[in-house]
Amino acid sequence: MEKGGLLSSLDGSIERIHSISGDSSDVLINRFVTGGIHCALLCCDGMVSTSVITELIFEPITDIPEQKSPQQLFHYISEELLLSTDRPQVTDYDELFRLMNSGFAVLLAEGMDCGLAFGVQGYNTRGVQEPSGEGNIMGAHEGFTEALRTNMSQIRRRLKSPELVMEIFAKGEKSSTDICLCYMKDRVPKELMDKIRRSLEGMELEAVLTTGYIRPFLENGSFELFDSTGTTERPDVLCSKLIEGRAALLADGIPYAIVVPRLFCETFQTLDDYAFKPYYATFIRWLKYAAFLAAVLLPSFYVAIVMYHPELLNSTLFMLLAEAEKKAPLSILAESLFALLMYEMIREAGVRLPKPVGGAVSIISGLIIGDAAVNSGLVSTPLLTITALSVLGGLVVPELNPQITVLRLAFLIAGGSLGLFGISLLACAVLVNICATEDYGFPYTAPVSPFRMSGMGDTAVRSGIKRLQSRGFTVEEYHE
Repeated sequence: MEKGGLLSSLDGSIERIHSISGDSSDVLINRFVTGGIHCALLCCDGMVSTSVITELIFEPITDIPEQKSPQQLFHYISEELLLSTDRPQVTDYDELFRLMNSGFAVLLAEGMDCGLAFGVQGYNTRGVQEPSGEGNIMGAHEGFTEALRTNMSQIRRRLKSPELVMEIFAKGEKSSTDICLCYMKDRVPKELMDKIRRSLEGMELEAVLTTGYIRPFLENGSFELFDSTGTTERPDVLCSKLIEGRAALLADGIPYAIVVPRLFCETFQTLDDYAFKPYYATFIRWLKYAAFLAAVLLPSFYVAIVMYHPELLNSTLFMLLAEAEKKAPLSILAESLFALLMYEMIREAGVRLPKPVGGAVSIISGLIIGDAAVNSGLVSTPLLTITALSVLGGLVVPELNPQITVLRLAFLIAGGSLGLFGISLLACAVLVNICATEDYGFPYTAPVSPFRMSGMGDTAVRSGIKRLQSRGFTVEEYHE
């Protein structure tokens, strides 16, 4: 991108713009005379609202009385006219193209080495809809959209405190994507904000197209099984994190917010937990813990016990399993791997296929693969049941699906190779990795490790709202 300052010659400046843009068809340059000064209004086709730019810019700016100099013209526009609420000044071509491509109209005048930009955005965006991945019963049914300003307004509408700060800056050499850093200045630790800003300053990217482009720069860089930064597509969830002293990042074009730092226990918490009675919320939370363990460990325990530790089964159950498995031509480990890999292929096909043919996946997986595999003896019925229960448990905590998928296969191989001893060894390695994970000094496993009794009221159980509100919790309590 061109870094030089704007030329004071209007013709030279327009020629430079044509050169930089390669005479792109969507760069619109409208030349006119107002106040006796030759001017040009620049915008990007499809990024501005025709009605807004006509009513707020064209009509007032063409009625300006005679001015002695371009400096007086710009002074008159700045002081006498309110053409737009968002009016940044442009001093170089890099900023000029970034604003034009963000829906601004830029005014250049003969004899001025700067320009005036007016926010008249009018590009089409997806409306506010219910989040698809974080459903709830009692909470709001609004989710983030791809428009950054809309997402910012959803947060501001819920947190009207002046302590809420939103800082906008651009990242991406080619995309110049607007990114918004949100935090409550009275809650977030100053040290955390300083570290986040340093991480963002060192972020060298050509484009920012998804949250996965940003999150690696906010993590410590060591091998981590679980993400130490979180994401959410719900404004109400993000507001709760901000009140707890977190920081958040919103990016234009991405309907997800990044939350820093993130704790492991938050994966099992939803906004609905705080709408139900504490005893029911506690039950649901422990149900999710059990579902996570079943999703990861159930197939490996089945394979390990049947292959290496049959003495742990009673005689009746052992005879049933032996009868079912003797017809299968493959080993139990090979059967389990086959069943799990088939499920992953079916799931991926269901996600990627166009919706009109998505029903074919259910027919193929249910009738052909499932029923035919059991009847032909390739997969035993108990093993298919165990696999289905494991998959069902993973659906209870969809946010951890990538980790559950990999860990389920890893534990299955460990259990099939070394039995319960192999499962124990791998479990120790996983626990060490999880406990070692931290982000900016905030342990990922807090408040369990290091143990904080004050945090158990919203981790092991869900205490009443009155008690939770009275403690004034912020994540700074977990900072090491």
